[in-house]
Amino acid sequence: MNIQIFGTKKSADTRKAQRWFQERRIKFQFVDLSQKGMSKGEFESVARVVGGQDAMIDQNCKDQKTLTLIKYLVPDQQLEKILENQQVLKQPIVRNGKQATLGYQPDVWQTWD
Repeated sequence: MNIQIFGTKKSADTRKAQRWFQERRIKFQFVDLSQKGMSKGEFESVARVVGGQDAMIDQNCKDQKTLTLIKYLVPDQQLEKILENQQVLKQPIVRNGKQATLGYQPDVWQTWD
């Protein structure tokens, strides 16, 4: 397994996901979205698996101004704005190769080899 967890240290669900993998002694790479963020390729790869970029956006995020702006941009500009402001994404984003989940989903992670 090649697990990547994208999230922030302030996110309770991200911390729970890290704890879940640690308890099972499964190695993972943590990527802090507030410092590094996802690349365009990583974002597009996850978006394909989870149902598109709209599924990745957290409608209840704290940055409602940016979220509103993203909604009114044309699709090409939306992607760029999301990559610039990754605080609007659902957390954690957990990736294992071509598989991915949004949020805390241990039932799905258990099925990964």
